Amino acid sequence: MNRPDGLIQRRNVQKDSQDRSNKSDSDEDKRKDEGDDDMDDGDSKETRLTLMEEVLLLGLKDKEGYTSFWNDCISSGLRGCILIELALRGRVELEKAGLRRKSLLNRKVILRSETPTGDVLLDEALKHIKETDPPETVQSWIEFLSGESWNPLKLRYQLRNVRERLAKNMVEKGVLTTEKQNFLVFDMTTHPLTDNVTKTKLVKKVQDSVLSRWVGDPQRMDRRTIALIYLAHASDVLENAFAPLSDDDYEVAMKRVRDLLDLDLDVEAAKPNANDLMWSVFAAFIK
Repeated sequence: MNRPDGLIQRRNVQKDSQDRSNKSDSDEDKRKDEGDDDMDDGDSKETRLTLMEEVLLLGLKDKEGYTSFWNDCISSGLRGCILIELALRGRVELEKAGLRRKSLLNRKVILRSETPTGDVLLDEALKHIKETDPPETVQSWIEFLSGESWNPLKLRYQLRNVRERLAKNMVEKGVLTTEKQNFLVFDMTTHPLTDNVTKTKLVKKVQDSVLSRWVGDPQRMDRRTIALIYLAHASDVLENAFAPLSDDDYEVAMKRVRDLLDLDLDVEAAKPNANDLMWSVFAAFIK
């Protein structure tokens, strides 16, 4: 995996120091985290950041307030986040596999509930899905929402200025601020980090998911956390979360991420209580 330019540089950290920090997490904190993860599958107000906001926050340079100019993956990755967020909130689902056991990428996205989520981006995407007949696949929706479709009739489905709109949401939540920067021939609105605590917790959550809290079985992992790992990888920002790790922990983390990426996604989606639309989004990026 190619490392994106610039959020943070790799540095050596004493492994025993991190081990002590991991051991200091109380059982009560762990139970609280697990409870929050369960609530995240609904419209809980406890969810501070959406999945797409978390992926964007991992990609933003803290001081500069923008993503790497060389990252051409994050746009489609954020659209994948939107589909998963709608699925986790019970608004959309994947059609049944049927007797012929259609593969994940051949199954259509079906409207499950048209109840608004209260999030402008999610509701805009939900409206498009509701109005589309016949239904489309996950891969098609990622292309439509990104504006990458060759079909001119589908261009109206494009979600515009997604990064800027997500950044403004995080400004309202007190995570980012807004500044203007001059780049010689043009001015650009940027969103530097103001809430270091939220960013630190997010990075630690990603690190712990493949280190101290690694369970080995993806079906036992919190859905939002495994979605964050897959979509951060697809958006080319996962490396930013692993950069501060010691060399040993970095190798372990990357090996476990590769294990997740190498799973048979159709098999995982067919397991009891699996969210098959989420696995379909993963498949669209790994195909």
